[in-house]
Amino acid sequence: MSRQKLEHLPFTMDAGVAHRAALGLIVLATDITLEHEWHEMIHLPGVVTHTSRLYNAAAINPDTLAAMEKDIAGATALLRPGEKIDVVSFACTSGSMVIGEEHVFSRIREARPGVACSTPITAALAALDALGAKRIALLTPYVESVNNWMCDYIEARGVAVPVFGSFNHEDDNEVARIDGPSLAAAVEQLGAQEVDAVFVSCTSVRVAHLIAGLEAKLGKPVISSNQALAWHTLRLAGIRDTLPGWGRLLAL
Repeated sequence: MSRQKLEHLPFTMDAGVAHRAALGLIVLATDITLEHEWHEMIHLPGVVTHTSRLYNAAAINPDTLAAMEKDIAGATALLRPGEKIDVVSFACTSGSMVIGEEHVFSRIREARPGVACSTPITAALAALDALGAKRIALLTPYVESVNNWMCDYIEARGVAVPVFGSFNHEDDNEVARIDGPSLAAAVEQLGAQEVDAVFVSCTSVRVAHLIAGLEAKLGKPVISSNQALAWHTLRLAGIRDTLPGWGRLLAL
């Protein structure tokens, strides 16, 4: 059977699907929430998120969080090797706090020298500043050893945490299954106090879709790790688009 071969066909190239921004996201192996919420929130032509996974233990405590540092550079290196990435974000709130933001950024830049970086705690602090929030209620799923570290970390950066609440649960897989009514009740209880805003920490918590409704009830901003990280990563990439329906922060 003869076959006609058409080789070296002519073609042209455009700027690709990420012609406005290529976002790099390092996600924990146990996280089933972050990518889902980002895909729901971010629908912007020309903006693409590339993800890489990093091993972590399901039990969230200071030791397991610190152990992730050694794998950050390797996970970053898997993000579109040799291709442009505008921002790389490490998606673990408690981990970035225990490791330290600057240490996280240093590990990222081992693989991507000079790249803009963020973490959920970096993003949350930037978001609180942008919203003018100086006194917050903090809601976490973490155990006491992580909670104490987080309260101290935030307050050392000039934001008071006079109101605090926790589900006190260590298993990251189960944290992702805390349901909407439980989250809403906790946010409403904490947010009813004399605070400027509520911060819901942890990328596994499925709260993004509740934020707009909670803000309407409380009359004050509510931010989450995933929402704040999306906002901060977009802004670092030079994307100023607002994302209606996802809370006050994403309207800034």
